[in-house]
Amino acid sequence: MKQLLLLIALFLFPLANGVAQARFFTKTGHIWFYSDAPLEDIEAHNRKVVSVLDLSTGEMVFSVPMKEFQFRKSLMQTHFNENYVESDKYPKATFKGKIMNPDAVDVTRQAAYLVRVQGVLNIHGKDKAIDTVGTLEVKDGRIYGKSTFSVTPQEFDIHIPRLVRNNIARRIDITVDIIYSPLTGNSL
Repeated sequence: MKQLLLLIALFLFPLANGVAQARFFTKTGHIWFYSDAPLEDIEAHNRKVVSVLDLSTGEMVFSVPMKEFQFRKSLMQTHFNENYVESDKYPKATFKGKIMNPDAVDVTRQAAYLVRVQGVLNIHGKDKAIDTVGTLEVKDGRIYGKSTFSVTPQEFDIHIPRLVRNNIARRIDITVDIIYSPLTGNSL
């Protein structure tokens, strides 16, 4: 995990940059998904999301360990990891993108800012372009990020057996709820 954080930091944020107040990170981000289905709703939460945000460039990156999604029923979790996302083969989902209007966020002023995010979401070894809106709220030296968007299993070549196809919604809502702290030299 530390190696991943170091690689992200070195790739996106050279130490010579000196704009520490523009760089933020989290190791405990929260992402969850929800599927409203006729027989049973499916919901899973993951609170071990790593993300880095550089407001000077708008660049952001997420790394999501798939096995960390927690379901209400352990059998759902087993099916999710073994049969659908194949977590042993594809252990992480990633998002690499940019905030298209980073200048709209003033880190010196406590307020909520509407942002547009574009990038590539990779799940199950497949890429999908994402274009969504969210909010970044500057509060007490941190940045609170929130966004919701939808995907389908088919977009990521996740096969749902015909027998249970009606148990899973065609679109799955993904919610991102992140609290970023300033990235400093000893943060990693």
